Amino acid sequence: MTVCSQSPSERTTDSLDLPVQLQSDNPLWQFALAFWQKTGVQENCLALQQQGWSVTRVLCAAWLALDGQSYTGNEDATVTEWRNRVTGALRTVRQLLPKASAQCTTLRKGVAGLELEAERIELALAWHTLTTNNTETGDMHGRDALIQNNLEAAAPSTKAVANAKSHLNALAGTLADISTGDHKP
Repeated sequence: MTVCSQSPSERTTDSLDLPVQLQSDNPLWQFALAFWQKTGVQENCLALQQQGWSVTRVLCAAWLALDGQSYTGNEDATVTEWRNRVTGALRTVRQLLPKASAQCTTLRKGVAGLELEAERIELALAWHTLTTNNTETGDMHGRDALIQNNLEAAAPSTKAVANAKSHLNALAGTLADISTGDHKP
């Protein structure tokens, strides 16, 4: 895990250090695209996001669960920093643009496209970390429990889990319906 040694004010002006061989079209991204299309996933993930959850963390937890691996909730500092400085900033800009303004329609769509590309890079960073650092396996006999535990590990806090049970249960149900191995392109 990378640890940032700079203060927050120093980091805001520096560019981010990304791995040279970052693979943006990876199995996690392909899973995210397919999972996002399943009934209720988008709505539940966006509802969690409104409660302070990271959709990237939820997607990582889900992907690992389907692969029989535990998600600890720990992530590389680069992933967190990218989310905070890039993806989050673009999301904030998009949300600040008035939806009803015809003059901002093109700008809003452009920023939304950039936000999606930032999320793709964020997932590539997460995938890079998960495939090199994650070695914890779960009990495949308790697949439903692994799915639930992984989703809960993606929470921004333990209190957040209680407030999100209905969304987590819906996502867990969708994941439970996916056959083992079907999440990999």
